Amino acid sequence: MSNHRRPVDERPEFQYVPREPRRHRYLDEDDDQVDYAPPPEDDDVVTTGRHAVVYDDRHVDEPHADYTEPVYEQSAYENPVYERRFDPEPVYEDGYGPRSYGDAHAYRAPAVDDRAYDEPAYADEPVHVDEQYEAHTYPGDRYDTPPDEPDVAFAEAETQIISAIPEEIPPTRAHARTQARRRKQAKGRARRGKLFGALAAATVLIVLVGIVFVGGKMFFGGPDAPADYAGPGGPEVVVQVHPGDTAEEIASTLAERDVVASGSAFFNAAVQSNAMNSVQPGFYSLSTQIPADDAVQELVDPASRVGQMIISEGRQLHDTTDVQTGAKKKGIYTLISEASCIGEAGQEQCIGYDDLNAAGAGDLSALGVPDWAKDAVAGVPDRDRQLEGLIAAGSWDFDPTAGPAAILQRLVTESSASYEKTGILTAGNQVGLTPYKMLIAASLVEREAMPDDFSKVARVILNRLAVNQALQFDSTVNYALDTTELATTDADRAQVTPWNTYASPGLPATPISSPSIGALQAVEQPAPGDWIYFVTVDSKGTTLFTKSYDEHLANIDQALNNGILNSGR
Repeated sequence: MSNHRRPVDERPEFQYVPREPRRHRYLDEDDDQVDYAPPPEDDDVVTTGRHAVVYDDRHVDEPHADYTEPVYEQSAYENPVYERRFDPEPVYEDGYGPRSYGDAHAYRAPAVDDRAYDEPAYADEPVHVDEQYEAHTYPGDRYDTPPDEPDVAFAEAETQIISAIPEEIPPTRAHARTQARRRKQAKGRARRGKLFGALAAATVLIVLVGIVFVGGKMFFGGPDAPADYAGPGGPEVVVQVHPGDTAEEIASTLAERDVVASGSAFFNAAVQSNAMNSVQPGFYSLSTQIPADDAVQELVDPASRVGQMIISEGRQLHDTTDVQTGAKKKGIYTLISEASCIGEAGQEQCIGYDDLNAAGAGDLSALGVPDWAKDAVAGVPDRDRQLEGLIAAGSWDFDPTAGPAAILQRLVTESSASYEKTGILTAGNQVGLTPYKMLIAASLVEREAMPDDFSKVARVILNRLAVNQALQFDSTVNYALDTTELATTDADRAQVTPWNTYASPGLPATPISSPSIGALQAVEQPAPGDWIYFVTVDSKGTTLFTKSYDEHLANIDQALNNGILNSGR
């Protein structure tokens, strides 16, 4: 914006119009010069392209007096825009300060304007323009222009209102440089933002590392390296890994049992071994006073696992022999004995089969026999068989360093809990059996049928019991003989035992095996039917059920023809 001072005693309505155009105040030295054309004699305005430039034909004495900027035509905008202030310039004798461009200018009196002037505007107050001659400023252009007609009052602040061109003006070199500088600054800010982001991420990482370091120091017991044994190791001990144990909890257990010198040493070694993910809950025999790395290696070695066994469905307490092949089938007591061995090969220490058999014949309460079975178990004719069926089939872990009675007590107690989850305590009311008798019936189902026929065989048992008909199951004959055979001889069936259902009506004195949960559920919810007889007729396990005895005899002939009922003796 141009600032002009009015000469002393000058009329307020006096208008000063430059004789020749001036250069833009902020043009660079290498910008194109503004062509000069003398003013016409009859008109004060010369139209050049889209701009109208006002000239003044009045001369002044000073060769370098300032002049006003070119005036650009434009239509009025709706809202008034207020001008910007510039600091006043030095005043010379004619009342005008020197300019940084242009030649000397003379001034002449403008035509008399009969419109009223606004009150003088001070430097800090905006000057309002009549709507017909509204002014607008563009901060990026850095120059101001007055309207066509010199209609604006000169205030005490000696500023004038500019009017910007409503059409788009190509940017000047200075403006282009400004935009380039701004883009450069924006790129710089983006680079600084990335740098600050990287620095922030690094700071967070450092903080996390510090937290881990401090936490590790707290767990490891101070700044010194954790205590560790050098070896070679001492006697073996058995440690237990509980379900859900973390590496820290395992480390604490090993330190308590003196396997390692400190839990932190084992933890450091454990987190570096992927094999630690394979460690399962159970009991492990480990050397004492060994380096943490060696402790990890022993723990992940399958040979270190002790006290683990799997009891298959239909397994008995005692060993049995297959009549046809002579193969021996290990009983539950044998499985426990083998799983209890600890120590180096050739020097193992195991719980003996006879020790377990003797413990199984002991006090019922000490063995964990549940209350719903105690009365019946107390009346078992053979004390060596009193725990039959009370140890459930499945995968088991026990402490081999415990005594035989303690091991059996653990197995019986946990088995009773799994049985009770099936509803054995209440389901018997619907079938007319006590919980213990339901367990006996389930053991018969397990030994007599395939899983798909469990519920049908359970129904046959209940139907025969309902009419007091002997069950006549070969499996009950085999149980008393500790043999395994699909078909029995007449002599075997003639032997009267508390378990032989050919010789005695009703259920056997005890379960004849460890039933599966599926077999027990089949007794609790048997299939509907009036079947009394069933027989397996082929090697695939196909079983035929019938109510008719004649049909049953025909089914037996079919089984004989297929070689199913042939005795091995």
